[in-house]
Amino acid sequence: MRINLVDQDHYAQKGVPHDQMAWLRANAPVYWHDGDDVRGWPGFWAVTRHEDVVRVSRHSDLFSSARRLALFNEMPEEQREMQRMMMLNQDPPEHTRRRSLVNRGFTPRQISQLESHIRDICHQLIDSLEGPVDFVRDISAPLPLYVICELLGAPAEDRHKIFEWSNRMIGSEDPDYASSPEEGGAAAMEVYAYANELAMQRKAEPRNDIVTKLLQPDENGEVLDEHEFDLFILLLLVAGNETTRNAASGGMLTLFEHPDQWERLVADPGLAALAADEIVRWVSPVNLFRRTATADTSLHGQEIAEGDKVVVFYSSANRDEDVFADPHTFDIARDPNPHIGFGGGGAHFCLGNHLAKLELRVLYEVLAERLPKIQQTGEATRLRSNFINGIKSLPVSL
Repeated sequence: MRINLVDQDHYAQKGVPHDQMAWLRANAPVYWHDGDDVRGWPGFWAVTRHEDVVRVSRHSDLFSSARRLALFNEMPEEQREMQRMMMLNQDPPEHTRRRSLVNRGFTPRQISQLESHIRDICHQLIDSLEGPVDFVRDISAPLPLYVICELLGAPAEDRHKIFEWSNRMIGSEDPDYASSPEEGGAAAMEVYAYANELAMQRKAEPRNDIVTKLLQPDENGEVLDEHEFDLFILLLLVAGNETTRNAASGGMLTLFEHPDQWERLVADPGLAALAADEIVRWVSPVNLFRRTATADTSLHGQEIAEGDKVVVFYSSANRDEDVFADPHTFDIARDPNPHIGFGGGGAHFCLGNHLAKLELRVLYEVLAERLPKIQQTGEATRLRSNFINGIKSLPVSL
């Protein structure tokens, strides 16, 4: 079998290469994947089994996010130096300090207080539907954007800017969103300016929102500096938007493909909490992250040298036959469901997982109640990305 787990055209045309991943899990779970001199990325170890992805995730001392960053593509050291100020690209103890500072806004108790507001947003989105409806444009994309604006204490109309910035940063390899990676860099600079403006406003007039919390010292007097704050807002705008949007879109597409499961949810909307987890497992909106070996080590019997590029594939781990009963069956009542769609644990377990699951649960409860006859009317189009398993459009009738 020809193996190429990072062919962006494959993701755009066919989605995740699950056949290749299944072969690797069975035959070469830690596989040396050829690089690409034309695109400028070196060969790497592809990690495809659940157990091994979890091991890499939980051992930041051996598999670093900071050394050559956490995203797949390579970049010059001067750019890496800037990116290491973002939590995504840090290892403990720096990451531990930063996470403790921002975690104040994401406790389960604080997130649970958003439920009625999220439910109102879902109803409002459905009430506003008219004409030809696209599930992504009209439902799954606006929902997390409204929620992010609520978290930031920003005007709801700012969601349009956030949507556009996020698309340019994540979709730099997709012709519909950006013409070059430089476009993504320009979008990031616009986000930094926006974050600075928010910070100035909250310092002058504090409010009960996450921006105000993040600008205040913690119980030890620690505070985020300007760059740290800007980079966290960038991470929130992208991670808090893209992941939920694409889980919701991919989940609806999957329910169209499994109409028996949609009928089951309509008959019992109380299954929405379990369905949210199964959607995250099945879709795996974040496909991969990169780590760098900090020392000679071994993984699943495979020797890995210091400095080697190691890439973990959540889409594969979430279909691991050794972990999930009938992993290729979509079951909205799956329980237990030890998926790692929010990361494999350890330092970088998704900070916003409670918020994402709440948004998905409430959205699908409301959809099952309000739109039981929703149907797909046209082909879904996919994002050209090996990082985000994204859906760009999904035409529906109500």
